[in-house]
Amino acid sequence: MGRGYIVEDVVEKYLSNLSVPGASCVTGLLIGQSSSQRDFVVLAVRTPQKDTEGQGSPSVSRGAGNSLEHLDVEWVTEHARQVSRMLPGGMSVIGVFLVTPPELSKEGQNTLRRLIFAVDKHISKGRLWSLTEEDVTEKVTLHICSKTRKVVCRTYDVRDPKSSAKPADWKYQSGVCTSWPLLTCSVGLNLVFPVLEMHVLPQDMEKCMKEGLQTWAKQIEDGLCLINGDAMPGEVELLGGQAEPQSERRLTASVKVCSGSLTLKGMVQCRAYLHSNKPRAKHATEVIKRDVINTVSSRVEMFLEDLLMEGEDKGSVGVQQVLPRRVFAPVPGMSLCVCDYMFPDECVSDVSDRLKEMLDWETPEDSIDTSQEAVPEAPTIDLKNTVVQKNLKAKSTLDARPKTPSEDPTEAHKSHKTYYAGVAMAAAIALLATGTSLIYLSD
Repeated sequence: MGRGYIVEDVVEKYLSNLSVPGASCVTGLLIGQSSSQRDFVVLAVRTPQKDTEGQGSPSVSRGAGNSLEHLDVEWVTEHARQVSRMLPGGMSVIGVFLVTPPELSKEGQNTLRRLIFAVDKHISKGRLWSLTEEDVTEKVTLHICSKTRKVVCRTYDVRDPKSSAKPADWKYQSGVCTSWPLLTCSVGLNLVFPVLEMHVLPQDMEKCMKEGLQTWAKQIEDGLCLINGDAMPGEVELLGGQAEPQSERRLTASVKVCSGSLTLKGMVQCRAYLHSNKPRAKHATEVIKRDVINTVSSRVEMFLEDLLMEGEDKGSVGVQQVLPRRVFAPVPGMSLCVCDYMFPDECVSDVSDRLKEMLDWETPEDSIDTSQEAVPEAPTIDLKNTVVQKNLKAKSTLDARPKTPSEDPTEAHKSHKTYYAGVAMAAAIALLATGTSLIYLSD
């Protein structure tokens, strides 16, 4: 028997109201949570239109020859990556949907298979946390006939490139996520990444920071997470169990001779939702840890993308770069929120516009919460004895965000060698233990 999907009824309304003119086809994402016993779908989001020579055109259209061969897979997968950044812990892109006219139904199934594997590959490429044996690797595809509105639901195991389609049960229900508990925590960052050369190119900085973040992410995964200030055995149901004393861990750091360093510091706010299907303490710690890792790595990616976007501008990056702040916005008609990242030179209207483009709904500006990460504590990247040369060609992305303002570089640094202890992870873990003690649970 295939997997069963419990789907929020707002998804049914959204899909039924999609405008599919003529013989056009529409693609989109399915968002929710998976568990070992059942899966939950709470949002559906269509792929935004792609401008061609300044004019909007459908993201997927019926090409010449009455086929789907002209579907822009790269555009769909990039949209999925952008949307995955906007999801709090516990929520993820768990599938794709496709609306086609009746004559393309058979080809639509092949297209969905191609899409789901491409989307999963693109999203997971930059993932810093590791899958566990309990992680569900079956992803859902939904085909809808634009004329009859018939729905065909199937799943594929994205671990297996040769995976064949399995039938799945698709049931609508109201209030699917009403009882999902919310977990929050504040985590302080003070991570130091050693740089071997004083003058580096953006790709050198990217390699340096990604290697450091991989080490940090592994230690976050292995760190101790407290719920309501207490450590709980993993199998204890979330709302019960005895508190246990905090365990101590000893860490070691390697020493490297370097010319400079990059320091990532500041305070980040994290949120995660947990489905109500017998959640346990280990599931709560897992989703909040993954949100910690995701929100930090997403901001670093944005910073690096911004460097690439400035490629035509010769010169060097300033000594301090302010990373975008995390802001939160409610999902219309639901007890959930999503997030976005606001650059220093952006305003709330920019966030509202981005939510409309990426998630296809209107968000009143006064409902966007920008208070969670105060400006003085917002994450920054400091460059010490390091100059980043901006001489790469611009690289386009789906969501071209405004550039982060940079300061003029200070006087030229004299070349010298400094000793840096690894990536200073011992301090990061201590801060994690302090930060996660602020995790609380609420309905």
